[in-house]
Amino acid sequence: MSITFNSLALGDLIQRALRERQYTTPSPIQEQTIPYVLEGHDVMGCAQTGTGKTAAFALPILEHLSQNPKRRTPKSPRVLVIAPTRELAIQIEESFAAYGTHIRFQSEVIFGGVGQNPQVRALQKGPEVLVATPGRLLDLIGQGHINLRQLEVFVIDEADRMLDMGFIHDVRKIIAELPTKRQSLFFSATMPDSIIELASTILTQPKHVEVTPPATTVEKIDQRVCHVAKSDKQGLLTHFLENHDEGLTLVFAGMKHAANRIAENLSKKGIPAAAIHGNKSQTARVRALEDFRSGKIRVLVATDIAARGIDVKGIDLVVNFDLPNEPDSYVHRIGRTARAGAEGRAISFCDELSQGLLRQIEKNIRMSVPVDDSHPFHREPQAGDKDESLQKQSRRERGSNPRRGNRNGRNRNGNREKTSSGNRGGQSANTSQNRNRRRRRQQSGKT
Repeated sequence: MSITFNSLALGDLIQRALRERQYTTPSPIQEQTIPYVLEGHDVMGCAQTGTGKTAAFALPILEHLSQNPKRRTPKSPRVLVIAPTRELAIQIEESFAAYGTHIRFQSEVIFGGVGQNPQVRALQKGPEVLVATPGRLLDLIGQGHINLRQLEVFVIDEADRMLDMGFIHDVRKIIAELPTKRQSLFFSATMPDSIIELASTILTQPKHVEVTPPATTVEKIDQRVCHVAKSDKQGLLTHFLENHDEGLTLVFAGMKHAANRIAENLSKKGIPAAAIHGNKSQTARVRALEDFRSGKIRVLVATDIAARGIDVKGIDLVVNFDLPNEPDSYVHRIGRTARAGAEGRAISFCDELSQGLLRQIEKNIRMSVPVDDSHPFHREPQAGDKDESLQKQSRRERGSNPRRGNRNGRNRNGNREKTSSGNRGGQSANTSQNRNRRRRRQQSGKT
């Protein structure tokens, strides 16, 4: 017999909000996490996006605020949630507002890339719940606009993405500002050693929750791979979208400029599309997401970092225009079309430089992705494709040739090279040898 929200000790006001949204049965992470949070435990949760993770911490936190009302204090939130991207931060705050619609509380979201004055004014009103990205949070703490001494609950979401984006040092600075007595909730899609070490500095005797192994998501998705020449990938994408005119499509590109180019080419073909990545302004990113959710555009082209945290229902198709360099990213990508138990479709383009990446992905998911050769751009893989792909990936991992200096005369570690294209070190050695030869000839002449 499946458990319902009614059995999770959530108050009537929250239950009412859940009923209004026709939520009756908690997801596995909600079922496991909510009781722990209500009991006041620290929690370490391993869960991917799309598992209901936000509600898992938002619902019990709102119940705590409802049962323990306090007078608002300017600049001093009772709950702090930090997230790696603006999009995810916005979605988390919207979830608090939705689930707490019948509770007397205030929430606010702050992030960089926009003017801070409206955010400062909002903080003066004393919101109980503050959702923030690390950089803007530290800026406002440093300016005295935020005081965390009265904080009761601290949440860090998508900790592994924080690490990927270089935010871990900022996170450690934030932790240093927190009061010792607090409840801490820590969530990450993966648990590498560096993340476990970070969690150990935040949590006290945590309860561990782990749900949705990657294979569970992969098995629900109709996956296909299309072998295609790199120069034909845009034509193949247009072909698929023209023959797949229902539902929303999320396209993954490897680079920001590629995302822009793909979206522009689709728009020229009469297929409404927009790109979203880190170089886009906040206004442009929010508008693109709103247009995608509403169906005004049916294709969103994104990079991995920009797409992390995008929670849009009804994504029918995911297209890997460029295969990811990391096999785990493949699982995260295609999982966006199989939310809440729904089935989905995923198509990957594999060009002459990507055969090695495909083999790595198939090894990671422990299955061969079926080949779709029914399209007009099919290209049979060549014998040298795999080696070429691996060589290209190896060059990316190594970066620049360590034997060559860059334009600033520095090596990969930032240290100035002892030798350059002019072989100064060799010239110095040759000069010393010549001096020694002249000295020996002079001494020989004297004798």
